[in-house]
Amino acid sequence: MALLKRGLLALFVCLFTLSAQAAPQHFAEAKKELRDHVYNDRNQVGDAYCQCTWDWTGRTGGRVHLRECGYQVRAQANRAARIEWEHIVPASNFGRQRQCWQNGGRRNCVSEDPLFRVMEADMHNLTPVVGEVNGDRSNYNFGPVRNVAAQYGACDFKVDFKHRTAQPPPALRGQVARVYFYMADRYDLRLSKQQQRLLMAWDRGHPVSAWERQRDRRIAAIMGHSNPFVTGERSWTLNHRNSREGLVSVVADASRTPASTESTRSAGPIHGNRNSKVYHLPQGCPSYNAMKPSNRVNFDSEAAARAAGYRKAGNCR
Repeated sequence: MALLKRGLLALFVCLFTLSAQAAPQHFAEAKKELRDHVYNDRNQVGDAYCQCTWDWTGRTGGRVHLRECGYQVRAQANRAARIEWEHIVPASNFGRQRQCWQNGGRRNCVSEDPLFRVMEADMHNLTPVVGEVNGDRSNYNFGPVRNVAAQYGACDFKVDFKHRTAQPPPALRGQVARVYFYMADRYDLRLSKQQQRLLMAWDRGHPVSAWERQRDRRIAAIMGHSNPFVTGERSWTLNHRNSREGLVSVVADASRTPASTESTRSAGPIHGNRNSKVYHLPQGCPSYNAMKPSNRVNFDSEAAARAAGYRKAGNCR
């Protein structure tokens, strides 16, 4: 019996590892996986925002049946006719919290920041939508939109361009909230108290649907983990303490950098300040021992520190 249990455990670990290794590392890979294994049979059900059906085209795209869903083009006919992949939590929202964004925006983050690439490719945060709505939503926060007439015909999605706010249809609000909770918890993103209260209300008012559970299972089979706010393993309360699980996994990968490329690894741990997000080397940085122990985060390498969103102190020689 003990041998059987060990065998089953080994099989589980092997399957989990293979699943986790299959998680896409780039946005393009994520779209392909979503098209082939998550939304492959959902194109005749409808997109997330407008419930418009579509025909798949190319590797990840689609041509939308606008007339059938009563969609009316607001301004961009070409984008309205195609399916695009929407980041529910916009890439700029998590990008602006990374040093790479300050140094060159999204393109620089894709090129230089492994954690940004992981966040950008996180399938839990992606959904197919009508392209024009995706463009109009831009990077606006979700929230209530009042005194705005229908903008897309029968599509119940509203955008307040003046106040930079977008309102998803009621059926999607619970899912939106749980995706925001997941991204904030996993990647240690900041949510204002106002955002938290709104999303908590949406979460309570719109429980997890059968499709949301199925979607979560399909994505988990590829990425190796579920959204715990969908499965019920976690719930969000005001000022929730984030697990930071996504940072831990990426930092672990970065810490495997060969010692020859990180000369500081053998000299002692790198000290990061959790408040300023600045790190100090054990040699050549005058403030290495200056920070309070309660603010200190230790890293094995500069690569690990950078992957966690830290930057080198300016007074390091």
